[in-house]
Amino acid sequence: MQDISKVAILGAGAMGAFFASKFFDVGDISTSLVAGGQRYDRIRSQGLLVNGKKYSIPVTHPDEITQPADLIIVALKNHHLPGAVNDLKNLVGEQTTIISIMNGLDSEEFIGSVYGMEKMLYTISVAIDAVREGNQITYTNPGKHYFGEKINTHISQKIRRVQAAFDRAKIAYEMPVDMIRMIWWKFMVNVGMNQASAVMQAPYGVFQSSQHAQELMEALMQEVVVLAKAAGIDLVEKDIDDWYGFLNTLSPQGKTSMLQDIEAGRKTEVEIFAGKVAELGKTHGIPTPVNETLLHIIRVLEVINDSVVSQK
Repeated sequence: MQDISKVAILGAGAMGAFFASKFFDVGDISTSLVAGGQRYDRIRSQGLLVNGKKYSIPVTHPDEITQPADLIIVALKNHHLPGAVNDLKNLVGEQTTIISIMNGLDSEEFIGSVYGMEKMLYTISVAIDAVREGNQITYTNPGKHYFGEKINTHISQKIRRVQAAFDRAKIAYEMPVDMIRMIWWKFMVNVGMNQASAVMQAPYGVFQSSQHAQELMEALMQEVVVLAKAAGIDLVEKDIDDWYGFLNTLSPQGKTSMLQDIEAGRKTEVEIFAGKVAELGKTHGIPTPVNETLLHIIRVLEVINDSVVSQK
């Protein structure tokens, strides 16, 4: 397989903009954003401002794509994926690798069901404190990014190819042996951190210093640990403790993506966090009262946001 020379990113939010800017800065990697409809017009006219630097990254409409990409990065909100997955059809070729940096447990399998699991690498991003306001994205911690096959007892050629591209873009990464465990660990973090921050409207600094905030976050996470054991995933209580090593590196003023969604009046990803926990709880016969409570609270916050928007 040849080196990666063409990267396409689907999604221009905080995470998509981070990856787009890093690859665009390489210079000899052709980097583009894929968007249709109003998003296409908006990104083309406004561009992206990442940490104060203006980026005029090419924007390609799905219908105008004529050549496949070597690497596709999917950086959408979960509820946008079903309607956007077909936008990739002209980008997927024989040597294309797809990584999803989306939240939740299921995006790789969903994309793989359309384009083939042999195209996919499992991926998570941790401890990047990117905040998006309009077309402006800021971050102080670029985080670390984990990717690989389900089990990585050796480094495949597909993984080496992506590692080389990340090295050129100066993106920090690791390849864990058990990638599915890492996806569950990130799911646990999102269930606790994102949801607790959203209902309390609290930035990272509150969770770095407040025992009360930490206890709510941990109660949400503990329900995931119990479910993981039932699903045969090796998560333990220590995995909750390990999150603090990442949390304490984040900007105290930084905000989770769910808090940003609440503040901006956007739909949240509560269905793939508390909603998924509640669903798994029913499947395994395990009570999930903390997550079920937050599921109701966040849904109410979304209704309030919808009401405010409709009155404007």
